[in-house]
Amino acid sequence: MEEELIKRLESAVARLESLSIGSQSRDTDLDAVAASTDPSIIAFEEFLNEYVGKVSSAAAKIGGQVEEATSVLNDAFCVQKELLLNIKQTKKPDMVGLGEFLKPLNENLMKAISMTEGRRSDFFNHLKAVSESLTALAWIAYAGKDCGMSLPIAHVEESWQAAEFYNNKVLVEYRNKDPNHVEWARALKELYIPGLRNYVKSHYPLGPVWSATGSTVSAPTKAPAPPKAPAPPPPPPASLFTPESSQPSSSRPKEGMAAVFQEISSKPVTTGLRRVTDDMKTKNRADRVGFVSAGEKEVRASVPSVSKVGPPKFELQMGRKWVVENQIWKKDLLIDKCDSKQTVYIFGCKDSVLQIKGKVNNIIVDKCTKVGVVFTDVVAACEIVNCNSVEVQCQGTAPTISVDNSAGCQLYLSKDSLEASITTAKSSEINVLVPASGPDNDLVEHALPQQYIHSYKNGQFVTTPVSHSGG
Repeated sequence: MEEELIKRLESAVARLESLSIGSQSRDTDLDAVAASTDPSIIAFEEFLNEYVGKVSSAAAKIGGQVEEATSVLNDAFCVQKELLLNIKQTKKPDMVGLGEFLKPLNENLMKAISMTEGRRSDFFNHLKAVSESLTALAWIAYAGKDCGMSLPIAHVEESWQAAEFYNNKVLVEYRNKDPNHVEWARALKELYIPGLRNYVKSHYPLGPVWSATGSTVSAPTKAPAPPKAPAPPPPPPASLFTPESSQPSSSRPKEGMAAVFQEISSKPVTTGLRRVTDDMKTKNRADRVGFVSAGEKEVRASVPSVSKVGPPKFELQMGRKWVVENQIWKKDLLIDKCDSKQTVYIFGCKDSVLQIKGKVNNIIVDKCTKVGVVFTDVVAACEIVNCNSVEVQCQGTAPTISVDNSAGCQLYLSKDSLEASITTAKSSEINVLVPASGPDNDLVEHALPQQYIHSYKNGQFVTTPVSHSGG
């Protein structure tokens, strides 16, 4: 009788447990369904189909690295959709938990950044525009005014401003060359401005809204530290009844520093020192003189400094790109067989001069020091990046000249290139020399400003260069 009663009780408990688990799973399913049908999630899906799909279709026409970078961008936006769904079912975590929650999005951002590293490719501006723009997705990490971030709308706009510099380069380079690249650049801008900005403005102007009753985000558990070895036992206390304790302290031999001082005091101070004679003094030694001979200077100058540079290159690759790399102390470099479809890439050169005769499509001077470049005509732009003390002379026409992250740049313009648009970013000591209007045709030097004043007037900021007067 008792055994039958126990079996009935066990079956009843099992049924109650199954009903409890079933109700919990149904609650979870209901929360997921409610989150997926939320108006903000539906609006984000429509946003993905309209704007991200437009960028992906434009990238498919280009292919190569542009399509790969756009695929990373597409993955990042899909990850953000999953995060928005999870936010509807998750309690607001602490800073450590928030970092773990946003880890999938951060992995996509790092993947996009890694595509811009290494040797600079022909589509560097495309890759850089994607990697810089993806930081706009970090608006989802906004946790209040004290979190160190701008409001979500402002964060999206600021992130696009950083990416727009490279996106404009794509527009300028391919404006008259390939409409597919222009279509891609315009679609990328529409993705963020107005696409993502308007979505955030409509649904999350003050940041994401976390669930009050959802699950919690657990921080990653750290592996337990290996057990430490037990500390050695303390030395046993000295016995008060040892024979040593009966000896007076003066009769026992000294130990440690006391023994050292005892040995020093027991000997004369000058024991072991040698007498310095007159011929041993520095002022009287014949092998020490106060000047460096010309022979020593020549020997030191003849020893070249060891630096990690790659092998020098001067070649035309695949009939489209001139590569001039790691040329040092070459003053007679010349490119005379070129056409308007070719580009010139100058990298890692030092103390050299390159002359380009003819019209080329684009010129890039990257990581060069004390280099002079003389060219006739350029179709798209002449770009100077990460350089020090370079001189660039345009003898014909150039629609755009950009200087980025460089110091000490001299630009020489001809009369035909005075209408060139000069763009500078993070650069200093930029001087532009233009021909004077007089009959002597002397060059007049103009220094481009590197300090600016930003004033708030009539509801917007007005930027003016700093002018220094000697009065």
